[in-house]
Amino acid sequence: MRAEDFSRPVPHAGRSFAAFLDALPDILVARDLRQVARDVAQASRRGRAVVVMLGGHIVKTGLAPVLIDLMQRGVITHVGMNGSAAIHDYEMARFGATSEDVAAGLRHGTFGMAEETGRELNEAFVLGMREGWGMGESVARALEAHPQVAHPELSVMLGARRAGVTSSVHAALGAEIIHQHPAANGAAIGDTSHRDFRRLAAALPALHDGGVVLNLGSAVIMPEVFLKALTVARNLGEGQPTGFTTCDLDMQRHYRPRMNVVQRPTLEGGRGYEITGHHEIMVPLLSWAIVEELSRA
Repeated sequence: MRAEDFSRPVPHAGRSFAAFLDALPDILVARDLRQVARDVAQASRRGRAVVVMLGGHIVKTGLAPVLIDLMQRGVITHVGMNGSAAIHDYEMARFGATSEDVAAGLRHGTFGMAEETGRELNEAFVLGMREGWGMGESVARALEAHPQVAHPELSVMLGARRAGVTSSVHAALGAEIIHQHPAANGAAIGDTSHRDFRRLAAALPALHDGGVVLNLGSAVIMPEVFLKALTVARNLGEGQPTGFTTCDLDMQRHYRPRMNVVQRPTLEGGRGYEITGHHEIMVPLLSWAIVEELSRA
């Protein structure tokens, strides 16, 4: 440790987020947070990919607006999510609320049995299979076409479509509430989600030499899907992409994000980071830090 690395108190004058960011100690995860923000800003300036992967709690903790803002700024180039994130995203946009008491619903077999959510999403997948859309695109188009959407501005998938950012949803059959619904069509779920797997793989070559991958709150699905998509990209790209930054940000550490996001993908070059903290605090901090870094160009 060096004296110049220590934190500083908030100044009496000129209090701002920039001042807060500069006052952080240049030590451990505070250093990592600022470095990841710098890497994202640099990737955006150089036209490299910034791929963001989401778990369901990212949507449930109210973080869609900061992610949509980064898409509108042209920072995020692809957003991928697991099935639970897509369901929460749809419900929040469509009805203005999401989530339920799992224990209470499980007792009587009503957990996840909401008619509108199950029917409308499964109908979107069937239409997507017919039209050759991915699952993310299918959901975004369903929200776009529905006459009654409570908060379209809060949908990550719809925000991605409006910003011209590719999105993907990666389903796990039987793991999501909408698979319990009578309208569930396994062929449609598999077809649209597999198309999105290819879409994610196609987004990864632009990571080469300076891109960034952020895994926000997905402990299993997105780390596993990312590793396979990266394998496809490198198989077709003569070993590229390499030389990119990865960061796993979650409330607690898990094996798969550490191995499949932070460590293994960066063995051929690049850097991997782990940032531990509550999503509702750390994701806005990182997003604001990215915007601040962009303003310093």
